[in-house]
Amino acid sequence: MPHLIVEYSANLERDVDIVRLVAAVHAAALEMGVFPIGGIRVRAARREVYAIADRHPDNGFIHVEARIGAGRTPEVRQQAAERIFAAVKAETSGVCAHRPLGLSLEIVEIDPVGSLKHSNLHAMVDARRKGVRHEG
Repeated sequence: MPHLIVEYSANLERDVDIVRLVAAVHAAALEMGVFPIGGIRVRAARREVYAIADRHPDNGFIHVEARIGAGRTPEVRQQAAERIFAAVKAETSGVCAHRPLGLSLEIVEIDPVGSLKHSNLHAMVDARRKGVRHEG
């Protein structure tokens, strides 16, 4: 973990490089040093239908939901929120200078009851770091 979902209004695509935003969110999560690289998953979700504030067509939004495994201290969760949010703000600072934009971030702890996982990502990432080639 974490799973980071970057939701954004479709009208931002002409002003925000979404691929770069996803990369910045990923880098911020990794830099924390508390999330294993094999568990970090960042994805963008374009929203076509939305109503923001006074419904002016220039209004935009970006919301990051960080879904993390339970057990981290409130201080770690707050630090993660602040670091990731700082990356989002940095990537959108130019946009905020010329159009209405709402930014938000929420960290949600996943209840371990009913949360199932199966992944070989940790082992594969470790192997790549060690230069071991996996034959698939």
